[in-house]
Amino acid sequence: MNTQPASITSRPLAPRGLRVLCLLGSLAAFALSAGCVSPPGPFAALDTTKFTLENTERFVLLDKPTQNSVTCTGLQERPLADGRLEVVANVKNRESRRIQVQINCVFKDEQGFSTGDETPWQTLILSENSTEAVRFTAMNTLARNYTVRVRQAR
Repeated sequence: MNTQPASITSRPLAPRGLRVLCLLGSLAAFALSAGCVSPPGPFAALDTTKFTLENTERFVLLDKPTQNSVTCTGLQERPLADGRLEVVANVKNRESRRIQVQINCVFKDEQGFSTGDETPWQTLILSENSTEAVRFTAMNTLARNYTVRVRQAR
């Protein structure tokens, strides 16, 4: 007659090596998960050039289609007699088909902040492999820097 209750069944114990391996695996998992905890508090901002191009570059292509189709062959800037800044961007179509893009210019002060002077988006039609000069003039004398931006036509 069996003296153990029906709910308890006897099973053979795993070999000692297997038990040690399971214990080591559990400890390793615990140690790795403990390293994932980060302390609370303020953190330094993560910055990449992907999101700061408009602050550092003078000619920016805003979307993937324009990155494939358009390039800038030259930028010219000059102060006008009244102190305003004039910018000329030579925009080239790299494709062997006619494309239509939109272009504008954001004028900035010597520290790189916008002066509030941003030209409206204008449509630029570029024929096959052609280059067009686009002229922008600041509305005030605060502009010292600029960013010419190009995007797909909407």
